[in-house]
Amino acid sequence: MDVVASGIKQLGGSLEMVSQPGRGTSFTIRLPLTLAISEALLAQVAEEIYAIPYASIEGVVRIGRDELQDFYRDSQRLYSYAGHDYQVRHLGGLLGSATLNLAEGVRWFPVLLVRSGERRVALQVDGLLGNRQIVVKSVGPQLSSIHWITGATILGDGRVALILDLNAMIRMDAAKTIGPQTVPGEALEEAGVTVMVVDDSITVRKVTTRLLERHNMTVISAKDGMDAVTKLQERVPDIMLLDIEMPRMDGFEVARHMRNTEELKHVPVIMITSRTGEKHRQRALELGVQRYLGKPYQETELLDNIYSVLSEVKT
Repeated sequence: MDVVASGIKQLGGSLEMVSQPGRGTSFTIRLPLTLAISEALLAQVAEEIYAIPYASIEGVVRIGRDELQDFYRDSQRLYSYAGHDYQVRHLGGLLGSATLNLAEGVRWFPVLLVRSGERRVALQVDGLLGNRQIVVKSVGPQLSSIHWITGATILGDGRVALILDLNAMIRMDAAKTIGPQTVPGEALEEAGVTVMVVDDSITVRKVTTRLLERHNMTVISAKDGMDAVTKLQERVPDIMLLDIEMPRMDGFEVARHMRNTEELKHVPVIMITSRTGEKHRQRALELGVQRYLGKPYQETELLDNIYSVLSEVKT
């Protein structure tokens, strides 16, 4: 119950319990209609405004107009900052929403420093509108199919700003411009992989499935360990996301079964659980689990771990 109450609190909700002798206990759970609230930076590209979560940004700098023109003329030239090198790109060009326009009267342009895995990119935008606490709204099926759009938010003046996943955008751009031999994780996204999601929470299964499908992954879901073992007989996934506490057969038993089965022992496993203690983590690692993540997970953290584990397996 402590785990449930903690999860509800993190979603901005509340949990009330009322017990009556002879009648039992009633639970009242209140959750906001929109469950995701995030801190974001608002960036302007041409006439459009985009919301970029802080987690996607390593830093913000200004680069002069003449220097930016030199970067765009020589695509191999890198911008150096704090000991790291960044490829300079125009956000509007990556989005395909605006052409590059370095206005004559502007001396400096804001640039967002972004990292995805080992790839670092400096994204030039036309302007920054400051920090905001945004409420994440879902978008329609047409926009949700675009991997780097994770939702939308309504600004104070009524305008709609799309929320960008810059990590996903950079991975997709890398797969196109560098090639799959150099960036195997990104190439896997392009080709599509099969992921089995094992969790007794239908909400977790649905949320995780939507996230993975936005990134061109095929998802097989299982409601508990026994269900997972049954479905593994029909299809072997490229990777498994596995909860620990489940009825009939828990995550540790599933992991042990896989490591003792010839056809399954090569499948990498990422455990995602509320059991974040060192004892449980160590037991999982002893069973051959590749990664151990706590709930609730960050989307970018989960995706990065999936790509990292798959790249290790492929190499």
